[in-house]
Amino acid sequence: MNRTIVRTLVNVALLLSVAAFCALLGATELRQPRPGLTTGGPPTPEQLDRLAADGVHTVIDLRPAGEGDAAQQEAQVRARGLRFHRLPIAGADDLTAANAAALKQLLDESGDGVLLHCASGNRVGALLALMAAQQEQASPGDAMQLGKAAGIKSLEPAVAQRLLPQSADKQDCTGATC
Repeated sequence: MNRTIVRTLVNVALLLSVAAFCALLGATELRQPRPGLTTGGPPTPEQLDRLAADGVHTVIDLRPAGEGDAAQQEAQVRARGLRFHRLPIAGADDLTAANAAALKQLLDESGDGVLLHCASGNRVGALLALMAAQQEQASPGDAMQLGKAAGIKSLEPAVAQRLLPQSADKQDCTGATC
């Protein structure tokens, strides 16, 4: 029994050490919610090199230009010969149908081999969920599942609200009665 506890504690300590080491290096957790689409936070230069070697040819950054190291990262992406696009999504107020359509267009034009990121993956997941529902006619459940796979966190309630079907009391009534 004591050996089991000691082994468990050692394993937990190792996992925490690896996580801390990755945090020190600034490594970003990357996900692949769809084939050909990688999502997450801003990549390190080493991750950019690996992604490029793995076939990523386009980077879409959802951070506004003044957020974090966005300008520096754009230069790093272009220096590697990758295409770069910025679609600034500062928060929930930018989760609009127009931005969902703009993301759909960028993804369609880019094909496979795309890195879509923000500071953490939260805005990425939110905008992908909205895009899936509005541009690809995914069900709200499927759209939210895609958003979660891509990294949505604190923006989940804002997206859920946008994915709700219009209620009957909010219909646009053109006659005297609805």
